Amino acid sequence: MRVMFFGLGFSSRASVDALRQSGELVSTLGTVRTTDKANRLAEGGLETLVFDGTAPSPDVSAALAGTTHVVVSIAPDADGDVVLRQHRADLDAAKDLEWVCYYSTVGVYGDFDGAWIDESAPLVPRNMRSDLRVLAEQEWRDYAAQRGVKLCILRLAGIYGPGRSSFDKLRDGTARRIIKPGQVFNRIHVEDIGRVTALAAKKRLEGTFNMADDEPTPPQDVFEHAAGIMDVAVPPDMPFETAEMSPMQRSFYRDNKRVSNKAIKAALGLDLLYPSFREGLAAIWEREK
Repeated sequence: MRVMFFGLGFSSRASVDALRQSGELVSTLGTVRTTDKANRLAEGGLETLVFDGTAPSPDVSAALAGTTHVVVSIAPDADGDVVLRQHRADLDAAKDLEWVCYYSTVGVYGDFDGAWIDESAPLVPRNMRSDLRVLAEQEWRDYAAQRGVKLCILRLAGIYGPGRSSFDKLRDGTARRIIKPGQVFNRIHVEDIGRVTALAAKKRLEGTFNMADDEPTPPQDVFEHAAGIMDVAVPPDMPFETAEMSPMQRSFYRDNKRVSNKAIKAALGLDLLYPSFREGLAAIWEREK
């Protein structure tokens, strides 16, 4: 596999690691927005190209010519998917291209008042970011059908992992136990994203799948559990109605649902490494020690 990652962020880097461990990988490239970030990642052994989405990149165009797999982890903007807008012709010309993976979000479903949903649920997003994701998903479906390549859309829940967990928020003082009765969220450990992406790439998996843990949980429970592991004080309760939040933060609490992951586990024949926040936090804590 010769894999191009558009957007070499947290999830993509975990997927690079998983692909390297799989033994299937020939080469990877990834894009970042700035030269500074490209230089930092290069020091860690990641080969990167600069692509900020405002114009086609000649280096990306050249790299796509020999690519077999593409993973897209760049958010769309008001004009649609950035990769298709700037590099559609290069994707068309990539004669070895077999598979595309698009990282979307469970935010495309909107609010289900805490009910369980799966991939058959209607899409009723409740903010502009998720509206744009719905449109971008369809752009990629239309492109894959026209191009004749396999497409896998992974709808990601709230991503956490080493360096991005409740432990970090407790340490830097940003952890808040905002209480909205009945509210739950799914999460997904970044290593599970990487593992699923690597296996899906190997199998050229087609379809749309949720990437979420087994146990949607009230957010305040996760902070309480993390504080217990760290042996620090649990942040005080803050009623949702009076908590100060940015419009983006408040928008997350508009969606309340329990997202099923049965389809992706059945498609790949696996269970999650971290089926709930408890296993995920335990692994992060052990790694930090």
